[in-house]
Amino acid sequence: MFEQIKHNLETIEGIETYPITALLIFFVFFVGLGVWVFSYKKEKIDEMSQLPLNDN
Repeated sequence: MFEQIKHNLETIEGIETYPITALLIFFVFFVGLGVWVFSYKKEKIDEMSQLPLNDN
């Protein structure tokens, strides 16, 4: 079964660009997410962490 899939994937032209593109998309997403998380202001995080404890 895997031989048939491998043969089909080998015959598609330009198929080698899809894994590279997917890797770049995920890499950019997670780097962007990391930058966003580490650049978030500590005061805002503290304020949001206290919201469940407020009675108002």
